[in-house]
Amino acid sequence: MKAAESRSGSVPRRIGLAVGAAITAFFLGIALLAQFWTPYDPAALSIIDKLQGPNLRHWFGTDQLGRDVLSMLMAGAKNSVGVALLSVIIGVFIGVPLGLLAAARRGPIDELIMRGNDLIFAFPSLLLAILITAVFGPGAVNAIIAIGIFNIPVFARVARGGALQLWTRDYCLAARVAGKGPLRISFEHILPNLIGLLAVQGAIQFSLGVIAEAGLSYVGLGAQPPTPSWGRMLNDAQTLTALAPSLALFPGIAVLLFVLGLNLLGDGLRRRQERST
Repeated sequence: MKAAESRSGSVPRRIGLAVGAAITAFFLGIALLAQFWTPYDPAALSIIDKLQGPNLRHWFGTDQLGRDVLSMLMAGAKNSVGVALLSVIIGVFIGVPLGLLAAARRGPIDELIMRGNDLIFAFPSLLLAILITAVFGPGAVNAIIAIGIFNIPVFARVARGGALQLWTRDYCLAARVAGKGPLRISFEHILPNLIGLLAVQGAIQFSLGVIAEAGLSYVGLGAQPPTPSWGRMLNDAQTLTALAPSLALFPGIAVLLFVLGLNLLGDGLRRRQERST
């Protein structure tokens, strides 16, 4: 009976994972396609065609400057994916080694790394990003750095917590008996066993990066014109809601679906990770 209940309960989880993977793959595919092709030039102005509703020429209509909304959404997906992905990479390549070092060395080094993490965590992620971009100037590069800095302590904590559990395993004890040092054990034996856990956290941070990028662009601190951005599209549409509600609807749905897909993917990976352990 319990086995049947477990199987029936796992079906929605697998569906959620599949749906999340499909939505994520769709937006990643759109971002990749936008590198090479969009229906129109996202920055091309055509005042005579401004504020058109969805039609056969412009499937999602045009904005107040006559730009094709679908083309802007595709280019905005490329920007969101690029910013979020690079910020996750920064977090992984700096945070994971710090977490492994803290777990391997313990003592003062562990304390120093963790207190540094607490210092960064004292600021809300979006507020920290706004602070950094306000000081160093708006732009996609500074947005990547700002979001990436917040990702560092997240991955450091995840890597440290997972590594501390793995340090008690027999294969780590055997490696120590064989004369391997703590750092070598960390990268040869512990890191490969953390890949699943880090992938789950990466999906979560990816979704937060999409939201942070949209928020920064909304307040004018993200990608700058003429680079399209979902956040700036929402900002531009807020004064035109009565005339063209679709201008806010389409980028809002894009952000919602992309984040939903990443969260479903992360939750599905987390459940699969829990079952495997």
